[in-house]
Amino acid sequence: MSFVRRAAAVLAAATALTVGLAIPALAHVSIQPGTAEQGGFTKVAFRVPNERDNASTVKIEVDFPTDHPLAFVSVKPLPGWDVKVTQGKLPKPVKTEYGDLEEAVTKVVWSGGKINPGEFQEFEVSMGQLPKDTESLTFPTKQTYSGGEVVNWADPAKADGTEAEHPVPTLKLVPASGGDEHGAASASAAPAGATPSVVPVAASTSTSDGTARLLGGAGLVVGVIGIVVGALGLRRRPTS
Repeated sequence: MSFVRRAAAVLAAATALTVGLAIPALAHVSIQPGTAEQGGFTKVAFRVPNERDNASTVKIEVDFPTDHPLAFVSVKPLPGWDVKVTQGKLPKPVKTEYGDLEEAVTKVVWSGGKINPGEFQEFEVSMGQLPKDTESLTFPTKQTYSGGEVVNWADPAKADGTEAEHPVPTLKLVPASGGDEHGAASASAAPAGATPSVVPVAASTSTSDGTARLLGGAGLVVGVIGIVVGALGLRRRPTS
């Protein structure tokens, strides 16, 4: 029986470790989908999970890049939330196919709503034209809780490949696959004759980046269970 207890303790510890590794990975603020085509227009969702069990998320602030500004940004209305889109002057004008861009969206803030413990929310944005001269765009995000705590999701990726404590939401950019002038995978396009400004938003879709991690963690637990069961079988096998 002592062996059984030890095996059960090992299994419980392995399960706790697996869950502990999986939950933080799923709890990060992220941008979905995480990839878009260079030179195109896209629709994304800033996915914000509530990580606290004693407070609700009440405000989200997303900073938009100024080194690679986006000429067209619009937000999808979210019931229960107020949104403020801030445009600011760029450090220096940026040449685009629509002319020199001197101002662009620098911040989007959602407030007035609530993400309760154990819940998440997606804040949808349509934007473009995505730059062609960089492989990624980062969107530092501040998450404010009802108790006053502010979590700053702005840590860059580590050189050794391990995940940062509060990784910055990052949109990876890949070469256009072809098609129209904005790339075949463009999710939305600027209206004909439009000038750089906030444009209407279309419906949005998103995908999950956490499913694979969760399934991987579940597989690890199943593997540990198999090892424990096998060990119990060997323990009970009579010797000749």
